[in-house]
Amino acid sequence: MSIKQVAKLAGVSISTVSRCLNSPDQVKPKTLAAVQSAIEATGYAPNALARNFRRGKTGLVLVVLQSVGLPFWEGVMRGINGVARETGYSILIRETASSQPELDDYCKMVMSKEADGIIVLASPSPLSGTSQYSTQARRTPIVLGCENVTDEMVHIPSVRVDNRRAASEATQYLLQLGHQRIGFIAGSRGSLLTRDRERGYLDAMKASPQGEHRDWVVNGDQTIDGARRATRKLLSLPEAPTAIFCANDEMAMAAIYEIKRRGLRVPEDISVVGFDDTRYAAIMDPPLTTVVQPTEEIGERTMRRLISAIEGHDIGEAPEIVEHRLIVRDSTAPPRSDTSGQAQSQSAERMV
Repeated sequence: MSIKQVAKLAGVSISTVSRCLNSPDQVKPKTLAAVQSAIEATGYAPNALARNFRRGKTGLVLVVLQSVGLPFWEGVMRGINGVARETGYSILIRETASSQPELDDYCKMVMSKEADGIIVLASPSPLSGTSQYSTQARRTPIVLGCENVTDEMVHIPSVRVDNRRAASEATQYLLQLGHQRIGFIAGSRGSLLTRDRERGYLDAMKASPQGEHRDWVVNGDQTIDGARRATRKLLSLPEAPTAIFCANDEMAMAAIYEIKRRGLRVPEDISVVGFDDTRYAAIMDPPLTTVVQPTEEIGERTMRRLISAIEGHDIGEAPEIVEHRLIVRDSTAPPRSDTSGQAQSQSAERMV
């Protein structure tokens, strides 16, 4: 079916049908109803590519992320895709796991009309190795989802939790339980997110009577094998930690596995805290205490903010902070030497 047949059946011109499809608010309700009825009767499907070409839009949004296989991104992508379907956009995913992303390359896709805008979820960031935010990038609709902002990225709007504050609060929770020796398994050096989580951990430790101990911070490289090696290193210290805080849930799960392999128990011998509340956290043995990021909400807000920028609205440069929370499960308890009665029932989840 063609637009010409729709126009004939509705008794209007081809340009009126086009206006009904592209600018329905500019058409009289009676005319719009006639055209819609004709479209349903003929089964006409307008050519999206042609329509977008006329509008100067592609209808595509480029999403840059490290790996689609990482559990954390599932909720974020669900939020992005939900808004995309609602607003008529399609998503094009670019993974950066095998190469250092270059922001200029992605900006060129937008400038050459291969995409309308960019969502950056990747860590390391496309701007990690640059000293200046490019002029070309400043003209490109870009929003960071979950990424922390460095000096090079201050001009890019973002949607995220306050990773530093969240990590500080998680560490304070372990201190309040009575733990004095708290280890931290950090992410890769190139990850902006986990670096801020490390800073939050150090903030809390510096403010505690125990103070900061750098030998309690070990790099887990954001991998299972790296976290297992880091756990073994922490457990071999002369004064081994009684609690371990990990920069993400995947490393926390690996830490629990390694602790058990050593014949130790979680949380009776060592407490473990993660970050992200990925889909496996609640069914771990024991269920994992972790910081919750509202991933789907982050995805939704990021996509809506980008669409607003694509449509020419001024969305500002200030980050949009989404609230985190600590969910306490069975992987944490007071240290065994604690006899002050601080222990609380860990049998049910509770928010802190």
